[in-house]
Amino acid sequence: MKSVRLLIVFILLSSLAMAQRMHVGLFGGASAYNGDMTSSIFPKKVTNGAIGLTLNYEATDNLFIRTGFTYSIVGGADRYSKKPDLVLRNLSFETTILEFSTVAEYNLLNLYESRYTPYAFAGLAVYRFNPYTYDITGQKVFLKPLSTEGQGISGYPDRKPYNLTQLAIPFGGGVKFAINDNMRVGLELGVRYLFTDYLDDLSKGYIDPADLLAAKGQQAVDLSYRGDEVLGGSSTYPAKGQQRGSPNAKDYYYFAGAHVTYRLGKGGGNGGGGKKSRTGCPVNVY
Repeated sequence: MKSVRLLIVFILLSSLAMAQRMHVGLFGGASAYNGDMTSSIFPKKVTNGAIGLTLNYEATDNLFIRTGFTYSIVGGADRYSKKPDLVLRNLSFETTILEFSTVAEYNLLNLYESRYTPYAFAGLAVYRFNPYTYDITGQKVFLKPLSTEGQGISGYPDRKPYNLTQLAIPFGGGVKFAINDNMRVGLELGVRYLFTDYLDDLSKGYIDPADLLAAKGQQAVDLSYRGDEVLGGSSTYPAKGQQRGSPNAKDYYYFAGAHVTYRLGKGGGNGGGGKKSRTGCPVNVY
């Protein structure tokens, strides 16, 4: 019985120590994408919001392991481009982003001793997307099933269907402020390096419209080329192989905003005895 009681005490003390190192967080800010349908950072007409929840483990006073879930919407539209040829292409898309990530975050300074610090992070994420557009009647249409560039259609072996669940590499940084020993606010920018160029359903050239019609129907043809819907655009479908998107304009999405965290429990710091917090009070050691 004595050994059982000791085990219970050890588990409780370990749980208490772990709680001292856990920070819950809330992220809120703006989201956007870069690719074939954008030409600037956070384009005014197609920038949307993002919100996320995080759980942060304080491995040391400077190093955190952050896991988080983020929800956002990103998109782009040729009609907002400053390039006349892209305006006449007249493509557009939006997609919801559902992302789960784990990153290592390093604070340059110890926030138990300093009021602010620069920080950086990098890690791995898995995200879900599903690009869609609106047809000429305003109806929402998902683009992947249409194979707008011949993905998965016989005769186009280089056009493989893309997966809607993908890996990404998140990285970024910012400046973090200590409100007190428990609450912190970080202003940060985070970028996601992607392994697909089809976030916007746009990457390569046009295929033969007859092949697209036979495989996917008239709606696929209508939404793969939309120059005939805009004033000054051509009513003639582009020739097979003519450039539609650019594989050199790689897609990525990014967030900018505020990340507010609150530490569970009381006390602070993971350092040795005699260490003091940012407020000048001794740090509790567990």
